[in-house]
Parts: sequence; structure tokens; C-alpha cells
Amino acid sequence: MKKILSVTLLISLMSMNFIPALASTSKTQSQPKVFKSMIKKNKSQTNDSYKYGYVNIDWWNNFNDPVLTGYINQAIKNNYDLKMATLAVEEYRQATKIQFASELPTIGAGFSPAYVKMPGLSDWDWTFAAPAYVNYEFDIFLKNRDKTKASKKQYEASQYNERAAYIAIAGAVGATYLNIVRLDKIITLQKQIVDIRQDIYDLKLKCNREGLVSTSDTIRANKALVAGQSDLIEFQKQKEKLLHALAVLIGESPENSGSLVITNYDSIKFGGTIPDEISSEIIVQRPDFLKAEAMVEKAGIDVRVARKEFLPTINLTGIALFNSSEMHGMLSTKTNMLSALAAGAMLPIFTGGARIANLKLKKATYERLLQDYYKTNLTAIQEINDALVSVKRDKEKMEATLNQLNLEKSDYNLQEKKYNQGVISRLDLIQKEENLLTINQLVAQQNVECMMDYIGLYKAVGSKL
Repeated sequence: MKKILSVTLLISLMSMNFIPALASTSKTQSQPKVFKSMIKKNKSQTNDSYKYGYVNIDWWNNFNDPVLTGYINQAIKNNYDLKMATLAVEEYRQATKIQFASELPTIGAGFSPAYVKMPGLSDWDWTFAAPAYVNYEFDIFLKNRDKTKASKKQYEASQYNERAAYIAIAGAVGATYLNIVRLDKIITLQKQIVDIRQDIYDLKLKCNREGLVSTSDTIRANKALVAGQSDLIEFQKQKEKLLHALAVLIGESPENSGSLVITNYDSIKFGGTIPDEISSEIIVQRPDFLKAEAMVEKAGIDVRVARKEFLPTINLTGIALFNSSEMHGMLSTKTNMLSALAAGAMLPIFTGGARIANLKLKKATYERLLQDYYKTNLTAIQEINDALVSVKRDKEKMEATLNQLNLEKSDYNLQEKKYNQGVISRLDLIQKEENLLTINQLVAQQNVECMMDYIGLYKAVGSKL
């Protein structure tokens, strides 16, 4: 007994030391709560190749940036919104299986031992019973079959939802990443602008002391310097927030955003071909259009089911009871057997108008989803046309800005020659350099806007570029 008590006390002390260790570890790492259900890992592996087809990973290779495609691949595997979308598909798939089970017969069996005393007898005795039953609803009106078809349409719609989610997340990763690349370039140029404005302010301050420049000009130079520094801080803030967003999109903690690799702006060149027009067949391949179509079909089936609710329900039921006073005699000739087979039809006579209201409800739902289907078609056409217009006009604007940049470069080269010849001052030269840097910022902004337009068109056509 002493040994048993000692072992029990030792085990309790070990458990008391072990639990706080887990608690302290979880607090220091500041990780999300781990539930017991998460400990058991699912051994079944699913082929995820179809997900890369959703996002059309070949199209993203047109950016010639393995870092970008790497982040999209990481988002496909780790993004929590995408995991929820995939699990939602699995939920609807299992719901379809549950509904299909209503088309099949229900079979059950049991075993019931009892110790009883029968009337007129003085002794107690054992009795053993094994009941069994079969129940089947004759689906002669195909009501249950229609319910299964409606459930399959809901499952089909969830697959289109999943595809739309993957396209949206891929587009969000690409847009966020390119904006970070843009801000990297703008921040680099902005630092040079701030340095130039600092030089301009220092020169004007020196000239002001010698009486060559007014105090008003010096103050304006100082204001321009402060504004440039403020813009630099704003650009840095935007970049940090976008890094946090990118980390979440790829399934990482925002605390790790500082370690994310970003390609240099000058290294990204889009090499794909953007069409001037889009075939109308592309519209019917969009996931939102296909989902709206599936939901209209489901609503039509629901109306048919609501009509069939007015018809009787026909059931076939079979019952068998095997009874014996001896356990080993359950399968022998000593067994008493009681069996019955019955069929019945049930038709609700009065339900307070519930069936009529249900039919009207399903008809109204069908009409609403039909209108949503028409709206989705028009919205798809609008989004594709808007995306094409953005691609075309922003490309024209980019060409005009490049011409402006070339003119600014030529002007700066002329001013640089004048400076070398002593015709103009250094202050005049660096002011021209600031103008050149500002135009370079505008070029970087519009170049990334063009790439964002490509992503917008990619999303508008459901990744079918």
C-alpha cells in the first residue's frame, strides 16, 4: 500500500510541474490558442493541383519575378481565407451525401436481454430479444431525388465560390506586392529629393546671410524640405502597412514582415500579351456567373420540391423480433419470431397554410436569384470593359509621361552643360535635378498602375487570360 501511495504522489507532482511549463511557453511565444482537436493531424492528403489552375499560375510568370510567384504559391498553401473556402466546399459535399442517404432504406437491429417474472410463475427467468427493422420511403414522385439534385447544385456553387476566392487572393497578393515594389522605388527617389532640398535650403540660407536671397525664399525652401521629409515618412508608413498585409495574405505573422524579400523595381518587366478585346465566351466562365447560374437552377429545383410537398408520402416498414429464453437458442428452432410488413401513405390535410407559403417563398427566391443572375451578367460585362479601358488609357498616359521624362532629361543635360560652362549656378542645376527625380517618381507610379490594370483585367475575366 505504501508503494502505491508513493507512486501516486510522484505522478501527481510530475503533472503539477508539467502544466505550468506549457502555459509559460505559450505566453512567451504569443501564439494562437491550440485546441485539442488540432493535435490529431488528418492523414488523408488531397491533390491541390487544381488550385493552381484556379489562379492560372502560368499567367503570373509573365512578370518574370520568381519572388512574386513564390508568394502566390505560398498564399495558395497557407492563406486562411482559402483554407476556409476549401473547407466550405467539403461541408457542402458531405451535406450532399447526407441528403442522398434519404433516398436509401434505413436498416437497424438491436439486442435486449431481460430478467423477468411472468404472471402465474414463481421463478424469475432470462429472456433474450433481437429486434430488427427496415424502413424505406417509396420516392415515386422523385421528391427526395430532387432534394439531392438541389444539394448538388449548392455544392457546385460552393466550388465556384472557392475558385473566386483563389483568384481574389492571388490578385490581392500581386497588387500588394507590386505596390510595395513601387513604394521601394519612390522612397529611394524621395530620399534623393530630400537631400537635394536640404542642399537648396543650405545654399539659400547662405545666400540670405550675404543678402543675395530674400528671407521669404529661404522660408519657402525650408517649407519644401519639411514637406519632402513628411512625404518620405508617409511613404515608409504605407510600405510597412503593405508588408503587414502581404504577410497575412501568405499566411505568416505580421511580425515577420521585415524579413519578406521584395524584388527591385527595375527588375520587374511584364512580358505577357494583353488583348485589345475580350470574347463574350469569357464572361460565362467567370466563377460568379457560374455560381449565379447554379443557384438559379437550385432555386428551380426547390420550387419543384415545394410543389411535391402537396403529394402523399408512401413508406414501407418491416419489423422482425427474435425472442428466446436461452442465449444460445437465439438462432435455433426454439426461437420465437414475430415479423410484420406494412405500407402506408400519409398526406397532411391541414398545416395552417405552411405548404402554400413555402411554395410562394421558393418561387420568390427563384425570381430573386434569377434577377441576380441577370445583374451578374451585366456586372461582368462592365468590369471587363472597365478593365480594358483602364489598360488602354493608363498605357497612353504612361507613354505621355515617358515623353515628358525624356524631355526633362534633355533639359537637365543642357543645364548641366551650362553649369559646367559657368553660365548657371549650382542652385539652378540641383533644382532641375529635383524636377527630374519627381518625374521619375511619376513614371514608377504609372508603370505599376499599368501592371495593376493587368491584374484587374486578370480578375475581371476570372483568370482566363
